[in-house]
Amino acid sequence: MIVFTNILKLLSDHGWSTYRLQKENQLPNGTIIRLRNKKPITTNTIDTICRLCNCQPGDLIRYVPDEDQEA
Repeated sequence: MIVFTNILKLLSDHGWSTYRLQKENQLPNGTIIRLRNKKPITTNTIDTICRLCNCQPGDLIRYVPDEDQEA
């Protein structure tokens, strides 16, 4: 299972409040709601966040094996 880090905190640490993200048209309100609710986001959104925070996708997501799944 893919697990997202606290992306809104990462953005905030880099000076991007949710207000600023919306005002400067960096992320739409629907995407910010998805981030707040820990819902999946698109690779385009991951690309935008990496650009804004100067980070790599691995800084945003990690893989955690499901205990129920067999290899």
